Amino acid sequence: MTLEDLGYNTLLDKFRIDHHLIDFEIGRVISEHKERYVVKTAEGEFHAEITGNMRFTARNREDFPAVGDWVALTIYDHDLAIIHSILPRFSIIKRQAVGQFGEVQIIAANIDFAFLVQAADRDFNINRLERYLTLCYTSKVTPLIVLTKTDLFDNTKIDELKERVSQRIADIPVLPVSNETRKGYEALYTSIKKGKTYCLLGSSGVGKSTLLNNLSGKSLMKTGTISESTNKGKHVTTHRELILLEHGGVLIDNPGMKEVGIADTAGGLETTFDMILSLSENCRFKDCTHTIELGCSVLDAIEKGELDKDSYQNYLKLEKEKKHFEMTTAEKRKKDKLFGKMMKNYKKDFYKKK
Repeated sequence: MTLEDLGYNTLLDKFRIDHHLIDFEIGRVISEHKERYVVKTAEGEFHAEITGNMRFTARNREDFPAVGDWVALTIYDHDLAIIHSILPRFSIIKRQAVGQFGEVQIIAANIDFAFLVQAADRDFNINRLERYLTLCYTSKVTPLIVLTKTDLFDNTKIDELKERVSQRIADIPVLPVSNETRKGYEALYTSIKKGKTYCLLGSSGVGKSTLLNNLSGKSLMKTGTISESTNKGKHVTTHRELILLEHGGVLIDNPGMKEVGIADTAGGLETTFDMILSLSENCRFKDCTHTIELGCSVLDAIEKGELDKDSYQNYLKLEKEKKHFEMTTAEKRKKDKLFGKMMKNYKKDFYKKK
């Protein structure tokens, strides 16, 4: 195995040389366990920690390594390696941290493609797909939709679900697969390229772990049985892990996410709902909220049946979340700034008295 198999490229190598990291080993974080990391290099896998300086200077969670990160490290033995630096990320998937206003949680870094996994049974939810799409577009990650459990239904039903997706989500491939019969897997194999990194995004019980096991050809993740009460698979993945696939490509499995809070400050929402953005250019008022205004092109399109009402309602919900996140982030920064100023004055007065 080479670093290139894991996704290493010339841009990362140039950064390594330009920033005088040539004397360090380079590896990729493949799993994280409470700020202890497993890093894969060309020489093998090593357990690692960050330096005290990295911990001290970290401003927030984004300054710590995440699964998918490329890092410069010193290796002492398989149970002791020290991470000195994180190489630049070209993408980072993150969401609002559950129960922590203004904070983000990193799902994975340096992802090229995301498989948005939904089951064809009762889990099927286009609103949730639009939420995941927003996450991808914010993160500069290319999405692909994977529809699992297709063996439970006939072709007519599957075609109907695909049509429902295409009516609201344009130009995104929908790949129907069965984890039981492997039908549809050829399209998945064709989508996976050597040296590219993929992640699985989806709620609990949609078959992500089974999908990963099948793609890797190994039993890497435990899989749950079907719950008789919900007819859904039970969630079993509890952490993020990066896996090198036998036929090329790197895949990251993620725990099922009950909540995917929007942490969008990069236009992901506008890309997901590009039709609403396009219509809004013809609104009478520049600051139109698309809710009650006269001369609103968005409301007019809904009235004429040109815009899906459910998609519009989902847009309003996600837009509200986005504004709330931006507001709480701004408030947190203001509080942190005031606290820093207070501590600075306190130290100044302390040394004066001394």
